Amino acid sequence: MDVKNQIKTLKPYQPGKTIESVKKEYGLEKVIKLASNENPFGCSKKAVQAIQQSLHELAIYPDGYATELREAVAKKLNVDEESLIFGNGSDEVIEILSRSILHPGDNIVTAWPTFSQYRHNAIIEGADIIEVPLKDGGHDLEAMKQAINEQTKIVWVCNPNNPSGTYVSNDVLVSFLEQVPSNILVVLDEAYKEYVVAEDYPDSIALLERFPNVTVLRTFSKAYGLAALRVGYGVGNKEFVTMLNAAREPFNNVRMSQFAAAAALADDDFIETCRQKNREGLEKFYSFCEKHGLTYYPSQTNFILVDFNRPGNEVFDYLLKKGYIVRSGEALGFPTCVRITVGTEEEVDGVLSAIEQLIKK
Repeated sequence: MDVKNQIKTLKPYQPGKTIESVKKEYGLEKVIKLASNENPFGCSKKAVQAIQQSLHELAIYPDGYATELREAVAKKLNVDEESLIFGNGSDEVIEILSRSILHPGDNIVTAWPTFSQYRHNAIIEGADIIEVPLKDGGHDLEAMKQAINEQTKIVWVCNPNNPSGTYVSNDVLVSFLEQVPSNILVVLDEAYKEYVVAEDYPDSIALLERFPNVTVLRTFSKAYGLAALRVGYGVGNKEFVTMLNAAREPFNNVRMSQFAAAAALADDDFIETCRQKNREGLEKFYSFCEKHGLTYYPSQTNFILVDFNRPGNEVFDYLLKKGYIVRSGEALGFPTCVRITVGTEEEVDGVLSAIEQLIKK
């Protein structure tokens, strides 16, 4: 059997090392995973209760319309229910957007380095990719605007950006949106929105009425701590989203995932606690980096990208042997950096202690 030529150019997603595999490989009793930006504090107890209550319904197909979750998100964001599309993680919404819009010969405009799935899905659809280098670790929206041409169909803005953790402010974003042609879709990927503390971060939902060519992506995998259940969603123009839903698989969110996400959405106290603890952890990283002369990007996420001025794989391997799984920047477009998820207080102290040993060596 043959496949599309563009598929042959891609490599399957390579997941990071698992905790069990690292324990076995290095003979370690304890291993901490700080590579995938998961919530170290788990999820809301309300979500767990919702899962437990749904276990007796495993023989029943999920609600393809995600009615209960749809109502909860619409109420939370004060948007029309029909302006929402739900996916098996926001990854699937990215796939649906790409499948629905892109043709061979079209192109996307995106920053680089940024989330890899924008590029990945464009390649599958036979579209071209215009990548605009980050400026000081952040999106260079002026250069991205200049890169737009007649073949551009989607502009991706990861805000805050993964893997740098930087963000685009409200005034800069609005100025950019005012200059993008209205027939080009601008996707604001806000997977880490719940961790943001910057006062000038955009209220993207409020921008939707003014800019009908904007779609916002969010997820329950990060701050809500439901990564295993794979629930993400998009918010956009109602007529546009209605058409997108035709490209969505009929039962793409499992029943317990929908109930858990709706319950998690109602627990504001849990999210606020996670946001505060995450900020405390980031401040520890900042102080450590400044003490040891390490360059880093101030982050609005639950991870930090640190430049060690040496191959990222070297730092990754050293920390792996110490029982800490992080993400080498060599695979992320930052060859001398390492991306580290902000864990619990104990986990942050532990990985910083291991890094200090590396620096002293």
